[in-house]
Amino acid sequence: MSAQWLENIARLLLRLSVGGLLFAHGLHKLNYGINGITRLVMAQGWPASLAWGVYVGELLAPLLVIAGAYARLGGALIAINMTMALYLAHRLQFWSFKNNGGLAIELQVMFLVGGLCVALLGAGRYSVMGEQGRWN
Repeated sequence: MSAQWLENIARLLLRLSVGGLLFAHGLHKLNYGINGITRLVMAQGWPASLAWGVYVGELLAPLLVIAGAYARLGGALIAINMTMALYLAHRLQFWSFKNNGGLAIELQVMFLVGGLCVALLGAGRYSVMGEQGRWN
Protein backbone atom coordinates (compact mmCIF):
# COMPACT_ATOMS: atom_id res chain seq x y z
CA MET A 1 0.00 0.00 0.00
CA SER A 2 1.43 3.32 -1.01
CA ALA A 3 1.33 6.44 1.13
CA GLN A 4 -0.71 8.16 -1.60
CA TRP A 5 -3.36 5.42 -1.51
CA LEU A 6 -3.56 5.54 2.30
CA GLU A 7 -3.90 9.33 2.22
CA ASN A 8 -6.77 9.16 -0.26
CA ILE A 9 -8.53 6.44 1.75
CA ALA A 10 -8.14 8.57 4.89
CA ARG A 11 -9.67 11.57 3.11
CA LEU A 12 -12.57 9.41 1.94
CA LEU A 13 -13.20 8.08 5.46
CA LEU A 14 -13.03 11.61 6.88
CA ARG A 15 -15.48 12.91 4.28
CA LEU A 16 -17.94 10.04 4.73
CA SER A 17 -17.90 10.15 8.52
CA VAL A 18 -18.09 13.93 9.00
CA GLY A 19 -20.49 14.47 6.10
CA GLY A 20 -22.68 11.46 6.83
CA LEU A 21 -23.04 12.09 10.55
CA LEU A 22 -23.70 15.81 10.13
CA PHE A 23 -26.22 15.14 7.35
CA ALA A 24 -28.12 12.84 9.72
CA HIS A 25 -27.98 15.65 12.30
CA GLY A 26 -29.46 18.04 9.72
CA LEU A 27 -32.26 15.63 8.77
CA HIS A 28 -33.67 16.07 12.26
CA LYS A 29 -33.99 19.80 11.62
CA LEU A 30 -35.54 19.14 8.23
CA ASN A 31 -38.16 16.89 9.86
CA TYR A 32 -38.86 18.93 12.98
CA GLY A 33 -38.07 22.49 11.96
CA ILE A 34 -35.68 25.18 13.11
CA ASN A 35 -37.86 27.16 15.52
CA GLY A 36 -35.30 26.82 18.31
CA ILE A 37 -32.51 28.10 16.10
CA THR A 38 -34.70 30.96 14.89
CA ARG A 39 -35.26 32.01 18.52
CA LEU A 40 -31.51 31.89 19.22
CA VAL A 41 -30.75 33.99 16.15
CA MET A 42 -33.42 36.57 16.98
CA ALA A 43 -32.20 36.77 20.60
CA GLN A 44 -28.93 38.12 19.18
CA GLY A 45 -30.85 40.81 17.29
CA TRP A 46 -30.13 39.14 13.95
CA PRO A 47 -32.73 38.56 11.20
CA ALA A 48 -34.75 35.37 11.65
CA SER A 49 -33.97 34.37 8.06
CA LEU A 50 -30.35 33.76 9.10
CA ALA A 51 -31.54 30.59 10.85
CA TRP A 52 -32.18 29.02 7.45
CA GLY A 53 -28.41 28.86 7.03
CA VAL A 54 -28.48 25.74 9.19
CA TYR A 55 -29.86 23.86 6.19
CA VAL A 56 -26.84 24.93 4.15
CA GLY A 57 -24.43 23.94 6.91
CA GLU A 58 -26.07 20.66 7.91
CA LEU A 59 -27.59 19.35 4.67
CA LEU A 60 -26.04 20.94 1.57
CA ALA A 61 -22.45 21.20 2.84
CA PRO A 62 -22.35 17.58 4.06
CA LEU A 63 -23.63 16.40 0.67
CA LEU A 64 -20.81 18.32 -1.05
CA VAL A 65 -18.31 16.77 1.35
CA ILE A 66 -19.66 13.23 0.98
CA ALA A 67 -19.68 13.43 -2.82
CA GLY A 68 -16.34 15.16 -3.01
CA ALA A 69 -17.71 17.91 -5.23
CA TYR A 70 -16.52 21.30 -3.98
CA ALA A 71 -15.46 19.47 -0.83
CA ARG A 72 -13.25 22.31 0.44
CA LEU A 73 -16.19 24.70 0.21
CA GLY A 74 -18.43 22.16 1.96
CA GLY A 75 -15.86 21.70 4.72
CA ALA A 76 -15.57 25.46 5.21
CA LEU A 77 -19.37 25.80 5.37
CA ILE A 78 -19.50 23.03 7.98
CA ALA A 79 -16.85 24.81 10.05
CA ILE A 80 -18.74 28.11 9.83
CA ASN A 81 -22.02 26.40 10.71
CA MET A 82 -20.50 24.71 13.76
CA THR A 83 -18.83 27.94 14.89
CA MET A 84 -22.25 29.59 14.81
CA ALA A 85 -23.80 26.63 16.67
CA LEU A 86 -21.14 26.86 19.37
CA TYR A 87 -21.71 30.59 19.71
CA LEU A 88 -25.51 30.59 19.62
CA ALA A 89 -26.43 27.39 21.43
CA HIS A 90 -23.42 26.06 23.31
CA ARG A 91 -21.26 28.95 24.50
CA LEU A 92 -22.23 28.40 28.14
CA GLN A 93 -21.15 24.75 27.91
CA PHE A 94 -17.53 25.32 26.86
CA TRP A 95 -16.05 23.99 30.09
CA SER A 96 -18.96 21.74 31.09
CA PHE A 97 -18.66 18.00 31.31
CA LYS A 98 -21.28 15.35 30.63
CA ASN A 99 -22.30 12.98 33.42
CA ASN A 100 -20.61 10.07 31.66
CA GLY A 101 -17.42 12.05 30.99
CA GLY A 102 -16.26 14.15 28.09
CA LEU A 103 -16.96 17.74 27.22
CA ALA A 104 -20.56 18.75 26.63
CA ILE A 105 -19.52 20.31 23.29
CA GLU A 106 -17.37 17.45 22.00
CA LEU A 107 -19.72 16.61 19.09
CA GLN A 108 -19.85 20.20 17.88
CA VAL A 109 -16.07 20.57 18.17
CA MET A 110 -15.55 17.27 16.32
CA PHE A 111 -17.73 18.49 13.44
CA LEU A 112 -15.96 21.88 13.44
CA VAL A 113 -12.48 20.34 13.29
CA GLY A 114 -13.61 17.68 10.79
CA GLY A 115 -14.99 20.40 8.52
CA LEU A 116 -11.75 22.35 8.81
CA CYS A 117 -9.75 19.23 7.94
CA VAL A 118 -11.81 18.64 4.80
CA ALA A 119 -11.46 22.32 3.87
CA LEU A 120 -7.68 22.11 4.25
CA LEU A 121 -7.07 18.65 2.77
CA GLY A 122 -9.60 18.56 -0.04
CA ALA A 123 -11.55 15.57 -1.29
CA GLY A 124 -8.76 13.40 -2.59
CA ARG A 125 -8.81 10.95 -5.46
CA TYR A 126 -11.88 8.93 -4.44
CA SER A 127 -14.51 11.58 -5.05
CA VAL A 128 -16.90 12.74 -7.76
CA MET A 129 -14.53 15.45 -8.96
CA GLY A 130 -11.29 13.73 -8.03
CA GLU A 131 -8.48 16.10 -7.24
CA GLN A 132 -9.55 18.67 -9.84
CA GLY A 133 -9.97 22.34 -9.06
CA ARG A 134 -9.02 24.48 -6.10
CA TRP A 135 -12.32 23.78 -4.32
CA ASN A 136 -11.74 20.04 -4.33
